[in-house]
Amino acid sequence: MPERRTDVRNVAIIAHVDHGKTTLVDQLLMQSGTLHARGEVQDCIMDSNDQERERGITILSKVCAVDVDNIRINIIDTPGHADFGGEVERVVKMADGCLLLVDAFEGPMPQTRYVLRKALENGLKPVLVVNKVDKDGARPEHVVNMVFDLMVDLNAEDWQLDFPIVYGSGREGWMVRDLEAGKGGDLRCLFDIIINDIPGPPIDPDAPLKLQVTNLDYNDYVGRIAIGRVFSGSIEAGQQVVIVKGPDGIPHKARVLQLHKSKGLSREEIKHAEAGDVVQVTGLEGIDISDTICHPDHPTALPPIPIDEPTIRMTIGVTTSPLAGLEGKPLQSRDLRARLSKECERNVALRFADTPQPDVFEVSGRGLLHLSVLIETMRREGSELQVGPPRVIFHEDEHGKRTEPIELAVVDVPEEHSSKVVNLMLERRGELLSMGSNGKLQHLEFTIPSRGLIGLRTLMLTATQGEATLSTVFHEYGAYRGDLQAKRNGVMIAMGPGEAVAFAIYTLQDRGEFFLGVNAPLYEGLVVGLNSKDTDMIVNLTKGKKLTNVRSSGADDAIKLTPPQLMTLEEALEFIATDELVEVTPKSIRVRKAMLKEVDRKRASRG
Repeated sequence: MPERRTDVRNVAIIAHVDHGKTTLVDQLLMQSGTLHARGEVQDCIMDSNDQERERGITILSKVCAVDVDNIRINIIDTPGHADFGGEVERVVKMADGCLLLVDAFEGPMPQTRYVLRKALENGLKPVLVVNKVDKDGARPEHVVNMVFDLMVDLNAEDWQLDFPIVYGSGREGWMVRDLEAGKGGDLRCLFDIIINDIPGPPIDPDAPLKLQVTNLDYNDYVGRIAIGRVFSGSIEAGQQVVIVKGPDGIPHKARVLQLHKSKGLSREEIKHAEAGDVVQVTGLEGIDISDTICHPDHPTALPPIPIDEPTIRMTIGVTTSPLAGLEGKPLQSRDLRARLSKECERNVALRFADTPQPDVFEVSGRGLLHLSVLIETMRREGSELQVGPPRVIFHEDEHGKRTEPIELAVVDVPEEHSSKVVNLMLERRGELLSMGSNGKLQHLEFTIPSRGLIGLRTLMLTATQGEATLSTVFHEYGAYRGDLQAKRNGVMIAMGPGEAVAFAIYTLQDRGEFFLGVNAPLYEGLVVGLNSKDTDMIVNLTKGKKLTNVRSSGADDAIKLTPPQLMTLEEALEFIATDELVEVTPKSIRVRKAMLKEVDRKRASRG
C-alpha cells in the first residue's frame, strides 16, 4: 500500500443536473466556518458565471477548500450536464473520492451514470448522498438499491461497492446515517465520512516533481494560471521546472513565479506544496491543459487526460446580414479565429477547423448545449456572428458501415401523455428500452439518434403541456437508423427591407406564427414566422393600410395582434433547416435564409 497524507482530502461532488450539488457545497462552506464572516450569503455561491446562474446549472468546474479538524478538504464542484463532460474528465483526476449526490425521488439519471462512470474509471472512492429526503414522494431505500445496481452495471470494484450512505437535505443543511434515528441536525456526519472513509492522496517522498494541469485561469497581471494537482514530489515558488506536452512532447524550461492554494472561495499565496495538494501556478508561458510540470532532471510526462470525441458540429461565421453593425461589433475572420482558438485552449472538448469559406469555421462539441453556451458567451462579449444548423458527426466502423451517435434518453411524464411521448420518439428513430412507474409519473427509457433530439424538447413540452422532463446522455456510436420521419413546416420570409407594420402582420397572422413584432427591422431573406403549410411563403410586412377619405362601417376596428413567439438561442438552433442560419447579436436572435435573395434560392434549388 502506498503511503498517504493524513492532512488532505480531495473530493469531487458529482450529480445529475438539479439534484442539489451546488447547494450542498454552499452548506459545506458555511458549516465549516469558511463563510461565517461574510455576512449575507447568496445561494449557489460556486455558480459564479452569469450563464450558470441564469440556466441553474454548473458549466465550469471549480475548486474551493475548507478546514475541518485540521484537515484540508479540497471540494471540486463538477458540471452535472453531459455536454460539459470535458470538465468532468479533467477534474476527477484531482480527486481521491467523490460524493455521489442523488435525488431521493428521481434516483440516478442518465447524466449521473455518465459522471459516475468517469469517477469509477479513475479509481475514486464513492460516498452516496441521498439528497432531498424531505421531498414529497421520496423513496430513499429504493434509490440506494438503484445506485447499487448502477454501480454493478458500471463494473465497479468490490471496494467501491462497499460505499457509505448518508441521507438528508442539502438546502436545509443536515445529513444523517440512519433516517429512523430522526431528521435534522447539521453536516457533521458527512464531514466525518469524508475524513474517515475517503483516503488521503498517495505520496512518494523520494519521487521527482510531477504536476498535471487540469484547468486554466487567466489574470491580466500574471497571464495564464495553471491549476492542477501535485502527483509526486514537491514544488516551490521561484523554482526552475520543465513543462512536457504529452509523451512525445519536447520539454521546455520555465520558472514558477507564484504558488497559490484555495482558501474557502479565494486563494492564498504559499511558498511550498507537496504531493496531494491542489495548487495554482503562475509564470509558466505556453502552459496548456494536460501538460505535466516536472523536475528539470526528470522530464517525464504523465499519461494525457482522455477526452471523449465531439458528437455535434455547426458552422460559425462572420455575419453577412444587412443589419450588421447596428447592435454589436461584427467579428472579422481573424478575430473569430483568434476567439475560437483561445476557447479551445481552455475548453478541451471543443474543436474548430477551417472550411472552404475563409470567414466560416466549423466548430464541434459534445452537444447542442455545449456549443450554445460558447455562442451565448461570444454574444455577451458584444460580438455579432451567424451560426449554421447543428449536424451530428458520423463515423464508419471496421466494416465500412455508417455509424452515428446514439443517446440514452429518459422521460418522466404523466401517464395520460405517455403515448404522445412514445410516438414522438418513434418518429425520430427512438427505440423503447423500458417502461415503468415512478410515483405518479410514467418512467420511459429510450435509445435515440443524436440528430433525433434536435428540436425534440420543444415538441415534447408542447405535446405534454409542459409536464415532461427529458434527460439525455451519450450512449454509443451505433448503426445508422435511417432517415427521420419528422418534418418541419415551411417558413414565412420577408420580401424586402423596412420595418414590420401592424396592419401587415394582422392580415397574415391567420397564415402562421410570427417570430417578431411591430416595428422590427426587416431585410430580404429574413425568416419572420412559421407557415401553417409545409412550403415557404414570401410575405410583405411593410405594406400598410390604404387610407381614403371615405369612411365605411367597421373600418376603424382595433387591430388585435397575437404576441410573437420570440425564440431563445437554443430554440433557434433547433429550429433552423439546412438552408438557414441564425443571426446572433447582443440584442437579437434572428433566423434568416443562407441565400437572402429569392432568385438565388430558386437557382440553387434547380441546380
